[in-house]
Amino acid sequence: ASCVQHRLVVRDASSLQILQLYTCLDQIQHLEWSSDSLFILCAMYKRGIVQVWSLEQPDWRCKIDEGSAGLVASCWSPDGRHILNTTEFHLRITVWSLCTKSVSYIKYPKACQQGVAFTKDGRYMAVAERRDCKDFISIFVCRNWQLLRHFDTETQDLFGIEWAPNGCVLAAWDTCLEYKVLLYSLDGRLLSSYRAYQWPLGIKSIAWSPSSQFLAIGSFDEKVRILNHVTWRKITELEHPATITSKKTIVYKEVEKSPTVGTERLSFPPTRALASSLFSTQSKYDISQVPVSLQYIKPVADRANPKVGVGMLAFSADNCFLATKNDNIPNAVWIWDIRKLKLAVVLEQLCTIQCFQWDPCQPRLAVCTGSSRVYLWSPAGCVVVQVPGEGDFQIMSLSWHSSGDSMLLLSKDNFCVCYLEREEV
Repeated sequence: ASCVQHRLVVRDASSLQILQLYTCLDQIQHLEWSSDSLFILCAMYKRGIVQVWSLEQPDWRCKIDEGSAGLVASCWSPDGRHILNTTEFHLRITVWSLCTKSVSYIKYPKACQQGVAFTKDGRYMAVAERRDCKDFISIFVCRNWQLLRHFDTETQDLFGIEWAPNGCVLAAWDTCLEYKVLLYSLDGRLLSSYRAYQWPLGIKSIAWSPSSQFLAIGSFDEKVRILNHVTWRKITELEHPATITSKKTIVYKEVEKSPTVGTERLSFPPTRALASSLFSTQSKYDISQVPVSLQYIKPVADRANPKVGVGMLAFSADNCFLATKNDNIPNAVWIWDIRKLKLAVVLEQLCTIQCFQWDPCQPRLAVCTGSSRVYLWSPAGCVVVQVPGEGDFQIMSLSWHSSGDSMLLLSKDNFCVCYLEREEV
C-alpha cells in the first residue's frame, strides 16, 4: 500500500498491479496494515481522524474522529480488530473495537520514544505511564483490555520499553542521562537491573535477539554490551575502533568505477540510454588489507543530539550475527559473529549509512546509503545492486517482505520493489 496526498493505492506485491484505490478525507500522514492484511489504517493527524478500509469489502467504511482531543499516534492491536489512538499531549490512549464498536481508555500514557509494546504472540500489552512525576508500567490483557499488573519503575525518566520475543521479560531503559536497564517479569517483579557506568551519556539503542537469549545495549561510549538471559549480566563488550587490526576480520570497501562503453555503441547525438550510462557512476566491493583506518568524525559537543555512540543495531533471524552502526563512523556497518563473540565483517561505504535490515528468513543483510544502490551481505560475500531507471533514485530506507523474496526500496518521493531469485535446492 502507498499513499499519494489523500489517495490510498493498494497494489499486488508480485506484479505491482493496482488492486484498489481509496480516497481519504485529507492528506494521509500514516498508514498501517492489520496483522491479517485484511484492513488498512490511514491516520490524518492534522484533522484528528482515522479511516479504515477493508480489502475484502471495498464498500465497507469506518471513520474514527477524536474530535477536540486531537491525535498524535495511531496503530493496530495484534489481533487486527482494535485501533489504539493516542490523543494530543498524551492525555490518554483510546482503544476502538471494529467488532463490537466498544471503546476503552488508558490514562496517563508517557510521551517517550517507545511507550507501547506488545508481546510477539499478541496476548499482552505494556504501556509506559507518567503519574505524579513518577514512572509506571501497566500490563494489559489484549483479549479484553483488562489491567493485569501496574507497578512503578526505578527510573528517573523512562525512555522506552520492549518485550523479549518469548514474551516473558520486559526491558525498560532510562533516559540517556542515566545509564539504567531494568528487566521485569510478566507479573511485574524486578528480575535484574544493569548499569555500565554512571555519569556520561548512557543508552542509545537496544535490541533483543530472536531467541530471547541476548539483550544488546548500544551506548554513547561507542560500545555494545550483551547481557545473557540466565543471570542478566554482561557477557561481552563489543568495541568500535577507528582502525581495524585483526586479520580475522574481513573489510569490504566500496569503490567507484567508471562505466565502460564499447566504441560500437557510441553515436552522436547519444541515445538516452547511452547518455545515462556514460554519466552514471558504478561501484563494487574490494577487500582491504588490514590494518584499515575508517573515516572517524569527531562529534560537536556543544550541540543537541551529538553524532556519537551506537545508534543502530539488529540481530539476524538465526541469532548468529549482530549488525551495528557507530555514529562516529557513519560510513561503516559492523557485523559480529555472535557464536564467537568476535567481529567478522566491516562494510565500509562511500556514503553515510541510512538504514539496514536483516532478511527475515536467512542471514542476509540489506544496506542503503542514500544512493541509487542497495548493498547485500551474506556469509557468502557482498554484492552491489544498482537500481535501474532514469533519474537519481536515492534510497533512504528499505523493508524486507516477510518471505525474504523481495524488498521495498523507498526514496523521498518514489518507491520500487527489488525481487530476489531464490536458489533451487
